[in-house]
Amino acid sequence: MSSHSSTPPHTEKHLQLWIYFLPLVGVVPAIWTLYRTKNSNAIDSQDNPLIDSPQLHQQLKASRRSINLTLMWLCSYMLLAYGAGSGTEIVSFRFLYANAITTTAYFIACTFLMTRLGRKKLFTTD
Repeated sequence: MSSHSSTPPHTEKHLQLWIYFLPLVGVVPAIWTLYRTKNSNAIDSQDNPLIDSPQLHQQLKASRRSINLTLMWLCSYMLLAYGAGSGTEIVSFRFLYANAITTTAYFIACTFLMTRLGRKKLFTTD
């Protein structure tokens, strides 16, 4: 028995968007969505039924938000790790502490976005 046929379409859509906000892992499907959409718009814009649909716009928004959040975290993580490697002990400790706070903030932000998406308040059409 397939679980795909028993889930309502709106729940399936939210689960698909929820995957984009998984920390560290969700960036892969987000990049794939942007890449696939970019190529499908250029090649066959008339054959794609998702073009100009609200679902596609939500997917693009979620994937861009996920990629931006991950890139900001990754850049700060690398800069703080580099700073921790090139300093005295107390300075290195402070950089590593800031690195831990940045990583925690990234995971909390992803959890917050997944929670808002679960409550269906992330993409409101007000």
